[in-house]
Amino acid sequence: MAERRRKPRLGELMIQQGLISQDQLRIALTEQEGSRLPLGRQLVLLGFVTETVVRDVVADTIGYESIDLSNIAADKEALHLVPEDFSRRYQLLPIAYEDAAKILIVAMADMFNVVAVDQLSAMLGGVVQIKPLLATEAQLEEYIDRFYGYELSVDGILREIETGEIDYASLGAGSDEYTQPVVRLVGALLMDAVKRGASDIHFEPEYAFLRIRYRIDGVLQQVRSLHKSYWGGVAVRLKVLSGLDIAETRAPQDGRLGMHLCGRPIDFRVSSHPTINGENIVLRVLDREKSIIPMERMGLRPETLEELKLMMTRPEGIVIVTGPTGSGKTTTLYSLLSFQNTEAVNIMTLEDPVEYPVAMMRQTSVAEVNKVDFANGIRSIMRQDPDIILVGEVRDEDTATMAFRAAMTGHQVFTTLHTNSALGVFPRLLDIGVLPDIMAGNIIGVVAQRLVRVLCPHCKEPHEPDPVERKMLRLKPTDETQIFKAQGCRQCNHNGYRGRMAIIELLRIDSDMDALISRRAHLDELQKKAFDKGFVTLAQDGIRRVLEGYTSLAEVVRVIDLTSRLHS
Repeated sequence: MAERRRKPRLGELMIQQGLISQDQLRIALTEQEGSRLPLGRQLVLLGFVTETVVRDVVADTIGYESIDLSNIAADKEALHLVPEDFSRRYQLLPIAYEDAAKILIVAMADMFNVVAVDQLSAMLGGVVQIKPLLATEAQLEEYIDRFYGYELSVDGILREIETGEIDYASLGAGSDEYTQPVVRLVGALLMDAVKRGASDIHFEPEYAFLRIRYRIDGVLQQVRSLHKSYWGGVAVRLKVLSGLDIAETRAPQDGRLGMHLCGRPIDFRVSSHPTINGENIVLRVLDREKSIIPMERMGLRPETLEELKLMMTRPEGIVIVTGPTGSGKTTTLYSLLSFQNTEAVNIMTLEDPVEYPVAMMRQTSVAEVNKVDFANGIRSIMRQDPDIILVGEVRDEDTATMAFRAAMTGHQVFTTLHTNSALGVFPRLLDIGVLPDIMAGNIIGVVAQRLVRVLCPHCKEPHEPDPVERKMLRLKPTDETQIFKAQGCRQCNHNGYRGRMAIIELLRIDSDMDALISRRAHLDELQKKAFDKGFVTLAQDGIRRVLEGYTSLAEVVRVIDLTSRLHS
């Protein structure tokens, strides 16, 4: 009888497809002996492949993914969909529910239990897609007990805290810390914030109460008010998770924590700051899935996208991304770098701090503890044989000088600057101390941007522009144009908006512009030359988005000054 052909293993398959080398597989297998992680996850952690590559290979050949349940937080909505007795009978645990896509992610011990998946699908009316992930039997038994055995809603946990005494000192030390209501309260609040798409979570103690606010689509919204007695336990739990000193309450501290929420890993940057009413703690949500997007999905005009790609082809020079804090500069920079992130180039970054770890990029946090500032960091990076350098921000003459020196010695440099417009970069650099002769010939281009909220497609309301709005939109009396305004419904949490998009002005510097820059031409002259070459301003791009129905005029006015259009 012929010997049955052996099924290729994951590592062998990836070598066959040219995704990893034999050396990389050997390193991963050596690391795996100590970590006991699945090979796919080990390869991702080492930066040899991306999660997407592993997922696709596994899906094509083996048909499933695995998950470690020890670092996930319970999703109340997912658990509500599947009764506890059903979960125990079929040994499956609902871990995340994506309402918009109607996808339920479940952890299972037996991936080939088709009956369980069919029964679950039928129970949910056949309208929810089931996405199974592999988990060990021991973990499933433990976490089914945990997740179904305890109250997971914020209100339920608060009632539990009010009726029972909690030993706050044991929050970071106990072996079964999940049983602590405050632990579950913090988990529920973080889960709620991620589900709502918050970019920041604010814990703000007042004299008699604790205010909790989320920043959603760039705007702060108050979501809870708790009695001040809760703050001690919540603050301790947040500090333990993020590695802060729980005994230090009078000095600012910074930390970081990572959790598995909504079916994916989420990182948080944590900052504590002393106030007269106690420590203020703010968490920045670092969601890689939402924050690193391909250039093609940035919503740019086709002409702008082509210009941007053309800029990327220049082998040396500086690309400057400009805009105020919170305007999406980091997201744009990562999108530009990801476009070029291959094994053929060495990308090195200096950031304050590193927000999103990316495979293959050499990323460095600029901090006092590292004894590295931007200027010294660039000097050091230049000795590391880089092709592309990202400098988080040009703040002073030393950093600017080193960044331009890197560009002049054959490197592509990306950086950010705080100015109001693309053309405002030149007077700002002059103010810092960069000479016009140095600027000319070394700036590839400038990207200026703002973020505007996108109107909720379910409730946006048609609106006839009034005379002032018609003037801002530059409409003729005979033009019949319909625009939209925010309304508010259950789908958008009665805000009228869901998500944000970038409005961009892109200034590509060519020899004509270089000639004007080198002789310190006035801003009006630079602007005229830019318009001759088809330059589109932030205001024009914002108006385009209004006329296309993506956002409201009120939202564009919130981030861009359009008053000049009333007098021209």
